[in-house]
Amino acid sequence: MKTRALFILSFMLFAFVIQAQDYLKSQFNYANDLFKAEQYYDAITEYKRLLLFDSTNTYRYQTEFKIGESYKGGAKYDDAIKYFSLAEKDAQDKDEIFAAKTQVIRSNILRRTTDRALQLLDELEKDSTFRGEIDTTYYWRGWAYMFADNWKSAARAFATINPSHPLKILADQTDRAKVSVTFAKVISYILPGAGSIYTGKILSGLMSLAWNAAAGYWTINAFTSNRIFDGFVVGELVWFRFYRGSIQNAEEFAVQKNIDIANKSLRYLQNEYKGIKP
Repeated sequence: MKTRALFILSFMLFAFVIQAQDYLKSQFNYANDLFKAEQYYDAITEYKRLLLFDSTNTYRYQTEFKIGESYKGGAKYDDAIKYFSLAEKDAQDKDEIFAAKTQVIRSNILRRTTDRALQLLDELEKDSTFRGEIDTTYYWRGWAYMFADNWKSAARAFATINPSHPLKILADQTDRAKVSVTFAKVISYILPGAGSIYTGKILSGLMSLAWNAAAGYWTINAFTSNRIFDGFVVGELVWFRFYRGSIQNAEEFAVQKNIDIANKSLRYLQNEYKGIKP
């Protein structure tokens, strides 16, 4: 009788465990379906429900990782980093650890905390466990630099992987297309309007040059005609205004041109680049 009772009890326990495992698997698949449908916040709710009932921690790593991905999909990068970090602690092997670490880095890239992303990449490169992943670290290093608008450093990072890497070529092209803000200002000090012309604003530059020339002529003419007061008024209120304005315009045009160039490259990365993105 005791043996039979023990057998029945064991069978019931086994059936309960199997049923519980089936529930957990079903819950995980349901949450995954919501994630694939990009219903990220509903997916997070279901993943967290799974964590609550997963007393054996069977799905803990996968669930924390997917919660991180869901938060990242919803642009909640602080929360994403929190759950990727939890997944890293619950990882069972180096591949899972590396996947969680790189997701933390990618989330930092997206939230533009570049210094933190680069610091984590440095730590990853120094870790002998991940020596075989050096190309991956340089890949994300390049992305971090691109998001920080440092295209020259990005090109160097991608060139380490492959001198003909498409992102290296893009970064080089972007860097070469950008103009020097300092040079635009300096040549405007020397020749008003030249900085605007340098940035491609030819009409604005020519108008600035013309107004400065006219104001200079009026000022000099006033002094040579012994109209000292008129000379000071024209020089101070007109010539100096146009002269200073040409320098400010050159700086603003150069900054805006560089922003437009960088944004064009970033739009290409977002809409047309087929490789892995942060």
